[in-house]
Amino acid sequence: MAAQRRVDLAIVGGGIIGLASAWRARQRGIEVTLLERGRLAQGASRVAAGMLAPVAEVEFGESGRRLLQLGLRSAEMWPTFAAALQEASGVEVPLLRTGTLLLARDADEAGELERQLEFRRSLGLGVRRLLPAEARELEPALAPRLRLALEAPDDHSLEPRAALAALARACELAGVELREHARVASVELDADTRRVTGVRLDDGELVAAEHVLLASGAWAQEIGGLPSPARMPVRPVKGQIMRLRDPAGAGLLTRVVRYEGGYVVPRGDGRYVLGATVEERRFEALPTVGGVYELLRDAHELLPGLGELELEELSVGFRPGTPDNAPVIGAGALEGLLWAGGHHRNGILLAPLTAQLIAGLLDPSAAPEDAPALLHACDPARFAPALAGAPR
Repeated sequence: MAAQRRVDLAIVGGGIIGLASAWRARQRGIEVTLLERGRLAQGASRVAAGMLAPVAEVEFGESGRRLLQLGLRSAEMWPTFAAALQEASGVEVPLLRTGTLLLARDADEAGELERQLEFRRSLGLGVRRLLPAEARELEPALAPRLRLALEAPDDHSLEPRAALAALARACELAGVELREHARVASVELDADTRRVTGVRLDDGELVAAEHVLLASGAWAQEIGGLPSPARMPVRPVKGQIMRLRDPAGAGLLTRVVRYEGGYVVPRGDGRYVLGATVEERRFEALPTVGGVYELLRDAHELLPGLGELELEELSVGFRPGTPDNAPVIGAGALEGLLWAGGHHRNGILLAPLTAQLIAGLLDPSAAPEDAPALLHACDPARFAPALAGAPR
């Protein structure tokens, strides 16, 4: 009987993180099989807004600073990453370099925005304070009730669906084995060494692999086979999001706008993304009237012209969140196990960096010079302190 084929890397999850990691690993000559429980790129990545906004999204606290470090580094990588991806796949991956406006509607929100301004300045981030008239000069569609605005000119956006299509094509052309409807039931371990040996599918098939990368998003906890200390605390965070279209074409809004309760992201072609709720409701897949109402109400207060747009799509996605809402990227607690998960709202932003860090763990010549500091910022061992420093 012929020996079972064994690949270098089995990736669990076919969203932007899994696909980007597969592509970069394959470019290093690594044999990759990617396993997706449903169809490729149909989960949280597909419904994401696509903001590349580390400055606008930075949060207070240690985890916020660690996430900022990762976000700024990955945002720098996106232009080169997109150009290389476009060349490899033949699929256009346009970046919209428009900047972001953070908006306040009343005195309380304006006070908070002033606090956010000082916080960003203390971190050396490029942010500009705008009076209401200055903000409306940049975006005439903003409502007169606006009280204050901040401009983050270096934050940009892209259409995730274009990036996903390009990644899938680039992986295919590079020789990645892409398997859809291949639901992973468990990670397989050697009984003696406790080393990862592959994954077992729902139908019983064993996919043998030297390394296993868990990039399964919000579904990470559903994969069996790992001892409790080796698992990561990833949970689903429900988000409802809408795609709108202006039948008159582009023009309502050119910059991304963010405000308490949501954001609007222009696509540059008369289409807009309005999002997104943040709900701790596990895998409740249906949208709700209350969620849709709140999104539309808050956006309409600041952009009255939004009421003239057509509703093209209403979607629900499940962000993968960790207790500190920063990702887990790096070597797991078992030899051969790698993690690339828990990206929460930043999967699109962090895809280039995550893929490079994973490639560098498999092939040290691919690691960036600052890889140790970056991996420390998202080390899975922070959720299993007893395993920190253990052989992995």
